[in-house]
Amino acid sequence: MKSLLPILVVAFLVAPIVFPSAHRTVAAAPKATVETLKQLEGEFMKAAAERGSQGYMSYYADDSVEVPNGAPLIQGKIEIAKGMGFLDDKSNQLLWTPVGGDISASGDLGYTYGNYEFRFKDKSGNPTVEYGKYTSIWKLQGNGSWKVVLDMGNASPAPKA
Repeated sequence: MKSLLPILVVAFLVAPIVFPSAHRTVAAAPKATVETLKQLEGEFMKAAAERGSQGYMSYYADDSVEVPNGAPLIQGKIEIAKGMGFLDDKSNQLLWTPVGGDISASGDLGYTYGNYEFRFKDKSGNPTVEYGKYTSIWKLQGNGSWKVVLDMGNASPAPKA
């Protein structure tokens, strides 16, 4: 029996090398930071500029909520999308810049806030700019992507030069 023991020990040590496990270890996704969300804001804005309302809405969760300035709440991505057609007009330009934000300790919820500009032509065809502030709440989805679950904005006076 004593002579069999060293053989068993060697067999147990060599077996994982010769017969690797069929289960692969998946590395955990890196924990999101405020910079992650700010980068997402940039990608979000680029998608809106390039693909209009479809690009913009691709960053919203299905159960998202919009809190528009001076208007009732809009619940659900489908309902929110109904009011975003103005982004399909290439003469309209929505720009925003995140200023700050935070991520929850659990790493699955975060927010960003900042300033926006909406450039468009008024009814007379004159170039116009509206200014405002926004807050977006982001939630980590089951597939590992981040989506906006709540977005709100309100008008502001033009920034001081």
